[in-house]
Amino acid sequence: MLTTDYVPGAPNWLDLGASDTEAAVAFYGSLMGWHFESAGPEAGGYGFFTLDRRTVAAVGPLTEEGARPAWTPYFHTRDAEATARTVDQAGGTVRLAPFDVFEEGRMAQFTDPGGARFAVWQPGRTAGLDAVNDPGTLCWTELHSPDPATDLAFYRKVFGWDAEEMPFPGGTYTTLMTSGAGREGSFGGVAQLQEGHSTPPQWLPYFEVADCDAVVAKGQDLGGSVLMPAMSAEGIGRMAWLTDAVRAPFGVIASGGPGA
Repeated sequence: MLTTDYVPGAPNWLDLGASDTEAAVAFYGSLMGWHFESAGPEAGGYGFFTLDRRTVAAVGPLTEEGARPAWTPYFHTRDAEATARTVDQAGGTVRLAPFDVFEEGRMAQFTDPGGARFAVWQPGRTAGLDAVNDPGTLCWTELHSPDPATDLAFYRKVFGWDAEEMPFPGGTYTTLMTSGAGREGSFGGVAQLQEGHSTPPQWLPYFEVADCDAVVAKGQDLGGSVLMPAMSAEGIGRMAWLTDAVRAPFGVIASGGPGA
C-alpha cells in the first residue's frame, strides 16, 4: 500500500498538467474538496492541492509543445542524474533533464518505451505528498501499456521494482511493489492497453473516495466524462475511470465498498 514513508521507487508526488488551471482547480475543489495554494509568482502558475492543510497533489499549466492534459506520477529517487542515465540506457526518453526546484528537491521527467510519461523526485526539503490512501488522496497508480512485458522490464531496470501476477476472471493483473518490500510495498499495477482504446499509454492515478457512484455522477455534473463506468471487483472495491474538466483521465475507488 502507499505510504508517506517514502522509499526508492515508490510514488512520492503527483501533478496535473492542465490546459486551463482555473478550470482544473474549480473541478477538483468541488469534486474532492481540495484547496489550491499557489507556489508563488516565480513558480509559473504551479501550485498545490491541499486537503485539511495537507498537500495531496499539484497542478500547473502545460509547458511542452503538443502536450495533452494529464496526471504525472513521480517516483522517489536518491539520485535523479543516475536515474536519468538508467532511463536512457534502458530505452526510455529523458524529456526534462534533472534540475533543482528551489531547495525543495530535484526532479526529472521521462517517457517509457511504450509512450507513457512519468517523473522522479529526489527529496530536498520536501519529501513528497503529505497524505495518501485517505478519502480524497492518491491510493494507487496504474500503467496502461501497449506492451506490458517490455515496459515492466524497463521499470525494473530503472527502479528495481518487484512484480506479481494476480489472476482474475478472464486474465491476470500485474501488481507492482517496491524492491524487497513484498505485498506491503505494493503501490500500483500494469494493465494491457486495449487496441483501439481512446486513451494513449499513460499512468492513471486512483483517488480514494467514500462513494464511487456519487463521485462519478458529480464528476459529470462538473463537466467531466466517464471513461469506464463504476464497477465492483471482489475483494478490491468499486472503481471508475473519469476525465476531468480539462480532459485529463483519472480513476476513483471506494476500497472494500459494495460488491468488493
